Amino acid sequence: MSAPRPPLAERLRRRWTQGRPLGSLRSQLLRWLLIPLVMLVLLDAVFVYRNALDAADMAYDRSLLASTRALAERVSIVGGKVVAEVPYVALDSFETDTLGRIYYKVTGINGELVSGYGDLPPVPKNVPRSQNYPALVRFYHADYHGKPIRIAALLQPVYDDSMRGIALIQVAETLDARRGLSNQILFDTLIWQAAMILAMGALVWFAVRLVLQPLMRLKTEVETRTLSDLSDVDPTLVHKEMRPLVSAMNGAMSRLQQLIASQRRFIADASHQLRTPLTVLKTQAELAMRECDRQAGAPPDIAALRDIVRSIAATTDSTVLLANRLLTLARIEHGGDSLSMDTVPLRDVAQQVGLEMAMAAVGKHIDLSLEAPDEAPVHGQALLLHELLVNLVDNALRYTPQGGCVILRVRAPEKDGEESDTVLEVEDSGPGIPPAERERVFTPFYRVGAALESNPGGAGLGLAIVRDIAALHGARLELATAANGNGLKVSVHFGALT
Repeated sequence: MSAPRPPLAERLRRRWTQGRPLGSLRSQLLRWLLIPLVMLVLLDAVFVYRNALDAADMAYDRSLLASTRALAERVSIVGGKVVAEVPYVALDSFETDTLGRIYYKVTGINGELVSGYGDLPPVPKNVPRSQNYPALVRFYHADYHGKPIRIAALLQPVYDDSMRGIALIQVAETLDARRGLSNQILFDTLIWQAAMILAMGALVWFAVRLVLQPLMRLKTEVETRTLSDLSDVDPTLVHKEMRPLVSAMNGAMSRLQQLIASQRRFIADASHQLRTPLTVLKTQAELAMRECDRQAGAPPDIAALRDIVRSIAATTDSTVLLANRLLTLARIEHGGDSLSMDTVPLRDVAQQVGLEMAMAAVGKHIDLSLEAPDEAPVHGQALLLHELLVNLVDNALRYTPQGGCVILRVRAPEKDGEESDTVLEVEDSGPGIPPAERERVFTPFYRVGAALESNPGGAGLGLAIVRDIAALHGARLELATAANGNGLKVSVHFGALT
């Protein structure tokens, strides 16, 4: 069986960090902004360089074509032959710093060399005619005497009264000037792009620093707080996108405040409530020791010693009950969120509690009955539901006089009626609780006057525990007068099981 997959957020975090802790937000922002920016600038530099080279080649080709046309204008037919009158002054004008070294060749109608360099490379067959100019010209690259050259080959019509045809005029130039211009364009482009990268890098660094200043102020605000200062952080300190994080942090601080307040209240209540029975227990033990010392050498007064020991046992039982309920209350308050919930048949829990409390009911001659016709499943934690019911039944038995009755009732949702909740009820025939005090009885250690008189050994924690367990299960508590008009009926309404 395959292991369950981790949540999506955890998988994304692992893929993002690859198991490594996250580094500086500033460095990550700078990397994610500057690296793509540098790549885009370099790509832009490549396109700018290529466009500049294309523009330079077009300018040089236009100049080369102009030289070729100037030479073609001097080609004519004289005496039935193609001749080219190329004075050295014209050739000198071709050999400038702009074009570099110039070579030319004039080929006649029948392919004969008319003038120029006879070994100049011919026109390759696969070179297309240039579409940028109306003239019949072709441009191509070749090597001449170990040097790369660029050649313009122009077809020039020549004719007179005796003959007509097409002459080929080729003018070539070395690539030194073009390469010099290309290098200059590349150098200028790189210098400009480097300056642009530095400027944009400085702007990005300044912008990131400026944008992160609110986070630094938030960091300072949190660091300078005292340990006891858990007040909310002002969300306006940070940007709009960071305010949900601040709100979540404030929520965590609020929950922490509640936890600390609950712990302080628990410690204060526990220390106060435990101090009294322990003091009584110590006093009773001292009385027993004095009684033994007083009757030293005389027959012991067994009845007096028995009364003292019985008081010690009763005080010990009360202290144990108080300690157990304090521990239960602490476990519910501080560990309830981690409890696993399941489907629990409420009738089975009620039957088990009824059997456990049967002996206590028999000891007080109280009629303990169970009314649970249906299984009535609820979504909850079985141990906590058992603890809730034990506290309710224990309270009912404690405050119900001898000869009374306690009814433990489970009601399932009505299929065709208005009631859609599963209800757990504990009804007794005791003194009850006045309506004015029914909200206060859920406060730990609060006890109603009539109940205090009928059972002074109680801890005052039963209904507080019931309230917390019901809250963990999303249940609703109701206190009402029993059907006989004297006792108390406690109802716990559980939501419908989905």
